[in-house]
Amino acid sequence: MDVSSFSYEALPMRVRFGPGAVASLGDEVRRLGLRRVLVLCSPEQEETGDRIAGSLGEHSAGVLPEARMHVPVEVARRARERAAELGADGCVAVGGGSAIGLGKAIALQYGLPVIAVPTTYAGSEMTAVWGVTEGGRKKTGRDRKVLPTSVLYDHELTLGLPVAMSVTSGLNAVAHAVEALYAPDASPIISLMAEEGIRALTSALPALVDNSTDLAARTQALYGAWLCGACLGATTMSLHHKLCHALGGSLDLPHAPTHAVVLPHALAYNQAAAPAAVEALRRALGVPDPARGIWDLAGALGAPRALKDLAMDEQDIDPITEQVVANPYANPAPVTREGVTLLLHAAWAGDAPSA
Repeated sequence: MDVSSFSYEALPMRVRFGPGAVASLGDEVRRLGLRRVLVLCSPEQEETGDRIAGSLGEHSAGVLPEARMHVPVEVARRARERAAELGADGCVAVGGGSAIGLGKAIALQYGLPVIAVPTTYAGSEMTAVWGVTEGGRKKTGRDRKVLPTSVLYDHELTLGLPVAMSVTSGLNAVAHAVEALYAPDASPIISLMAEEGIRALTSALPALVDNSTDLAARTQALYGAWLCGACLGATTMSLHHKLCHALGGSLDLPHAPTHAVVLPHALAYNQAAAPAAVEALRRALGVPDPARGIWDLAGALGAPRALKDLAMDEQDIDPITEQVVANPYANPAPVTREGVTLLLHAAWAGDAPSA
């Protein structure tokens, strides 16, 4: 690894990690000087949101269980209005990327600080990246004011995460670290975090499939997700994330499963142009061909491996290709219409990845 010259900028936030960490939420609220915080969650997490709001007592402004994938602009607008009506001076986002993304949308508009309580492995809590979907297009950006001020990683809150969701959420996190390894602004620090995050998650996921209540495996997976999310927050996204943003924003495909399907194909597309990343992935995964190794792992874990199984029509391949090629993200291999079309056809059909 070349350490002769690089730049690295740490993102300012406070992290509490460990079983029962959520019990310190009230302390975090008071430490920030907040009076009334709005608890954000998805409808599926409403019970957890209610329990957390109850623990805050007079510091709770209520619960808004309306978070949705890809943060539709109308949901973000309602959440902003509700926060203003309730006089909230901060938000607590409980759940995965949908809830934390909704908190970021409020922070972007009103500057309200966000405390994140992740219950999945999505990693959004470690980034200043925001995203809102409007008119079938997902718009993303970076702004320091959406970065959560505190993150509480409580392994016990992930025990109820279904196995299938644990697997796809974990592979989603792995995708963040994979792209960080060949990002144009990668650094030796981030590369170390990425390799360790991938190793931790890919070794924890099989144990979770065998026993979903294995707290040691849940701990390792959450540790890996933290590292992978931090990698996403510190580097530029590439072809994999561009594809997933287009597929999610335009077709409303499920976020984590889409990442799980696309990852091995996007990696195969880039492997020849990113030899250092490939070597790191070989160490982390213990396989000679990382793209094929991730595809095999997804199959062994029962994750989806075909976009057609996520309700994507084959006729959607060309419009998604056009969207990706028209405004590509930075990428080690050239982003061409032919290459992206072949990639999407393989991912749609569920074929094994190939360069």
